[in-house]
Amino acid sequence: MAPRALSWISVSLLVFLASWSCVAARGARAPKAADPTYGFTSVRLDESNFVLQRPFDEASDARYSFDGTVRKLWVLSSDKPHARQSHTSPRTEIRMAGYDYSSGVWQFEGYGYVPSGTTGVSIMQVFGAGETATTLMLHVYDGALRYYDRQIVEDAIYDRWFRLNVVHDVEASTLTVYIDGEQKLHVNGRGGDSHYFKFGVYAQNHDSSCMESRWKDVRIFQKH
Repeated sequence: MAPRALSWISVSLLVFLASWSCVAARGARAPKAADPTYGFTSVRLDESNFVLQRPFDEASDARYSFDGTVRKLWVLSSDKPHARQSHTSPRTEIRMAGYDYSSGVWQFEGYGYVPSGTTGVSIMQVFGAGETATTLMLHVYDGALRYYDRQIVEDAIYDRWFRLNVVHDVEASTLTVYIDGEQKLHVNGRGGDSHYFKFGVYAQNHDSSCMESRWKDVRIFQKH
């Protein structure tokens, strides 16, 4: 074969290999994250599973609205507790009823929205623990979502919808939090014999005068 033909073949082979390498590198750099709900089964929910807790002296529609898609919950720092005999801080929360659990692996999923100005508030919790009331709480302080009032789970959550997934493995005593499908937190549980999920607004330290969160597409999953 003529030297010129060999040279042309060599150049073509090099171009092909370089192109293939770029494609392979792009694929290796950006693997698709696994959906946190993979391997779980969603449970059946209707309105009876969404139990509202609000200041005991306020009507439901004074602190809560639901248009069939978005649930909007708000509370004032000056509001009374959710029960006359309670000494807890003001709250407007949804307590997910009918699926309390003491074993297995359970997951909460919802799309949340926190308007700017809301701060010093819990927006989601896994209720039930050994020596404390909760095994996980997600607080908002100045636009950052935090594990209680500690490390940041997600920064800059104001004024945008975010997908929240919380996985609780009771036997392993672990909780894993995902934001928009990406793992952001993995912590140990806090014991307890029975648990359930809650979301909304529950005043914490340094709370704003008005606290609000919005939620849609809330689901509960169980791993079989």
